[in-house]
Amino acid sequence: MKELRYDVAVIGAGVTGCAAARELSRWNLAVCVAEREEDVCSGTSKANSAIVHAGFDAEPGSLKARFNVEGNRMMEELSKELDFEFKRNGSLVLSFDPEAHPALEALYEKGQANGVEGLRIISGDEARQMEPNLTDAVAEALYAPTGGIVCPFGLTIALAENACDNGVEFLFNTGIQDIRRENGEYVLEAADCRIRAAIVVNAAGVYADVFHNMVSEKKLHITPRKGDYCLLDKEAGGHVSHTIFQLPTAMGKGILVTPTVHGNLLTGPTAKDIEDKEGTATTAAELAEITAKAALSVKNIPFRQVITSFCGLRAHEDSDDFVIGEAADAPGFFDAAGIESPGLSSAPAIGAYLAEQIAAKTGASRKENWNGRRKGIVRAAELSFEERAALIKERPEYGTIICRCEGVSEGEIMDAINRTLGAVSLDGIKRRVRQGMGRCQAGFCTPRTMEILARERGMKMEDICKNSSGSNMLAGGNEEGR
Repeated sequence: MKELRYDVAVIGAGVTGCAAARELSRWNLAVCVAEREEDVCSGTSKANSAIVHAGFDAEPGSLKARFNVEGNRMMEELSKELDFEFKRNGSLVLSFDPEAHPALEALYEKGQANGVEGLRIISGDEARQMEPNLTDAVAEALYAPTGGIVCPFGLTIALAENACDNGVEFLFNTGIQDIRRENGEYVLEAADCRIRAAIVVNAAGVYADVFHNMVSEKKLHITPRKGDYCLLDKEAGGHVSHTIFQLPTAMGKGILVTPTVHGNLLTGPTAKDIEDKEGTATTAAELAEITAKAALSVKNIPFRQVITSFCGLRAHEDSDDFVIGEAADAPGFFDAAGIESPGLSSAPAIGAYLAEQIAAKTGASRKENWNGRRKGIVRAAELSFEERAALIKERPEYGTIICRCEGVSEGEIMDAINRTLGAVSLDGIKRRVRQGMGRCQAGFCTPRTMEILARERGMKMEDICKNSSGSNMLAGGNEEGR
């Protein structure tokens, strides 16, 4: 078994782990990220509402409130530095009963206490002027202009690529099975390697309690909170322009209706606490709940244009707050646990906080040559005719369209495979360039994409996987994948 040694080992390559890795890459530290799947953004971070919350919902003084507002303020500049999609489209929280005004007022007061700018309560008529497809049942709404939408894949991949370019090592297909403290450092055991590190960052999503409880007597308990979604075709993308919430309950912010940064319409999520940390199957009953509850907010949602449904798990910790920072009885073990909503919004701020704490603890110095910028893959379909013609002249592969629904060219797929932390699976390509995310859901473009992946990676077709090892696309493939 090979033995690896680092100053810092991050467990989990979701958005929080990648944000921490990117911030740690600013410092003269040897850092690795251990991820059990074949790629970044393969767990909770790939299946969520894609919302950058304004920060009015969290309890004042909570970690959720602090990091949500800080992360929201960081997102726009970060999107420019790292070249991912982000739009500050604003949000509306709807009330359907005039007698619920005190609850809406309480939400407003929370937002004020948390430092959210621009909040105001508006009448149902003013809300309908902003969003003509709101139902007549809307009595009033809380308007938050700082709310936004983001591509969760784009954000996570951008953070990871920039971290890698600045020296962080990513260890994929490396599921940590055990952690122990030995001679003043942590030993992380995986199937084919042993990692030794002075510092551990626990960003393992729904499994963060498992790893925390291996090293600390103060136990955590995370409940997977299941949420189903429906994604509609781009023809429905303009049905609303803001993110539409309902007054929240103890189970979360309710069923939302929102545009996505790519032009689709998204509805969901449901909220059901389960025991299975891998329980991501959708159900007919839960999808029916989405359609019924979304219709309370927005009329005439064209649900016949649903192109896919999916499910994500939120990591709900019993304290109902994030657990962030060094464990009291485990020196050098830093938690980023219980990162449920607004975790996506909070991730940049959580990463910065953890990196500062770890740098102070280790006495690390800042790198003089750190580069905080990254350029994303060119989207040929978004170029002008002249720009695209020039690109095709330089790289003819950009003139061959592979995915007709999303207008994705062979050149973009090649870039997704061959760039920093390039894709090794079909889902990896999909998350980078949206091949297969359109109306046909990869029904036509999969065979040609597999040929390109096999050619660029030197793989056999039968060894190509949809995502993790064992998800081979063709019968007769190596069951362990590649």
